[in-house]
Amino acid sequence: MKPVFIYIYVVVWIFISLITYVAYLMDKERAKKGTWRIKEKHLLLLTVFMGSIGGLMGLYVVRHKTKHWYFVVINWLSFFLHLYLLYFIYSQVGIAN
Repeated sequence: MKPVFIYIYVVVWIFISLITYVAYLMDKERAKKGTWRIKEKHLLLLTVFMGSIGGLMGLYVVRHKTKHWYFVVINWLSFFLHLYLLYFIYSQVGIAN
């Protein structure tokens, strides 16, 4: 495996995390205004599909969905899963070189 995969993984992780953070921010603003909201399952899917950093930022910076225990658990599990996948890719690159 080439080192470029590490960079691609990190860039995609950050990009999708930014999208996830904006989704949490938009949902928080909509909750304040009482308008149409983003579904919880969509926020969680964004988190699981490489948006874990943005999900954690949404929880702790925006202070959105902190009372739902499953948001906290899924965000942290997803973060550690992606961290492990990054380590796995890194270890594969180390073996190949």
